[in-house]
Amino acid sequence: MSAVQVVLVGPMGVGKSTVGRLLAERLGVGYRDTDEDIVAAEGRSIAEIFVDEGEPVFRAIEKAAVHRALAEHDGVLALGGGSILDADTRALLAGQRVVYLSMDVEEAVKRTGLNAARPLLAVNPRKQWRELMEARRSLYEEVATAVVATDGRTPEEVTQVALDALELKEA
Repeated sequence: MSAVQVVLVGPMGVGKSTVGRLLAERLGVGYRDTDEDIVAAEGRSIAEIFVDEGEPVFRAIEKAAVHRALAEHDGVLALGGGSILDADTRALLAGQRVVYLSMDVEEAVKRTGLNAARPLLAVNPRKQWRELMEARRSLYEEVATAVVATDGRTPEEVTQVALDALELKEA
């Protein structure tokens, strides 16, 4: 097992997948995304799981996927935006290299369009995004080894800042 493992956390649309792939490439390790794991295992989108089963069922599926990925994967791992809501997951992240990718609401609007494919943002997206972030920001900060602001930065710049913050050398 490689000694390098970086876990990316942060809100939806912050660029965890894009930055995660770049980080993995620069570190010479594999990349994994728990949202992709869930979609593959369930055979439907996260939005569909939310609509069909409700948030509590989705969060249980997500928790299992995150715990499995943390146990199995030794590269760069991107977690779904709400995965840090679970106390057991936060406990598992203690001692890991965790990068919290942050952004403000205006950047979120630009990046995601705060569209209906985001089930938690279906009504009044800006207000709901702000409320989600107020509820989650301290949890992201709690698990973070490093916080990297993504506002106005390219994915390549964010990747470099994350590498520098973690003092990791490229492969």
